[in-house]
Amino acid sequence: MAADARLVAMQRRVRLSRIALLTAIAAGPLALCIAVTSTPATVQAATAAKPAVVRTAAGLADPGGYAQLFVSAWLRSSADDETSVQARLARSMGPDVDLPDPASDVQPVPRSVAVVRSAHRDGGAWLVTVAAQYADGSVRYYAVPVSADRAGSSFTVTGAPGVVAGPARAEVPKSPYRVAVPEEDLSSAVGEFLAAYLTGAGEVDRYLAPGVTLTPVFPAPYTAVSVQQVSAVEEAAAAEHVPADGTKVRVLARVNAQDAHGRWPLAYELALKARSGRWEVAMVCPGSGGVTLLDR
Repeated sequence: MAADARLVAMQRRVRLSRIALLTAIAAGPLALCIAVTSTPATVQAATAAKPAVVRTAAGLADPGGYAQLFVSAWLRSSADDETSVQARLARSMGPDVDLPDPASDVQPVPRSVAVVRSAHRDGGAWLVTVAAQYADGSVRYYAVPVSADRAGSSFTVTGAPGVVAGPARAEVPKSPYRVAVPEEDLSSAVGEFLAAYLTGAGEVDRYLAPGVTLTPVFPAPYTAVSVQQVSAVEEAAAAEHVPADGTKVRVLARVNAQDAHGRWPLAYELALKARSGRWEVAMVCPGSGGVTLLDR
């Protein structure tokens, strides 16, 4: 009898659940959501994960500018006049470095000093190569040892500069722009665009592909631009007619820019797209280096 009573009670609960569910469906989605979410459930709390420890190496501060300033002051100083501005500056930057002792009648002062390269050694030690160009056109290269603190906020020149040989000339890879572009639609589009970009003659926007924005050089530095040569990577750039919409080409344009002071040879890498029978500029990059343009 006890088993029969439990069976009857179980059947009653099943019927009541069905009735509640059908009622919720008839009442609409909100009631169904309440009916479903009101069902008791056991949720086990997840163990909180330990935060991951991220270690980032502090960026090394390049002391190239510090070495450049030191060499400039050191070359302009004299051991006979340690109270001069340049001597005091050199002393403050390299306390243990002796000052030069130039001849009294002439002191070769560099016209410009520039950093050539910086090499990081062990710890905070650096060796910076600085180039000094003199009025007669000669160039001397100085290797300067510099010590930096861990934060890269303090530097000290730790020894006298050493005159070294200049860097060798690196081999230049073959240019990918090997397709000669005739003086047709593509060359004309390039010339008109660069004229608008550099001289202000016309609106730059009319030569750009949809979605591309480019601010022209302002104030315009040149009065005229003439195309000397256009070469491309893709053969499609040499076609007599503008190809199908969406065709992309990368070109190198060599131009002459004219201003009141003379003629200046310039080079630009451009990416162009064909659309509606015309070429439009999709990207522009000054220089004539490798092929890093485009894929958009």
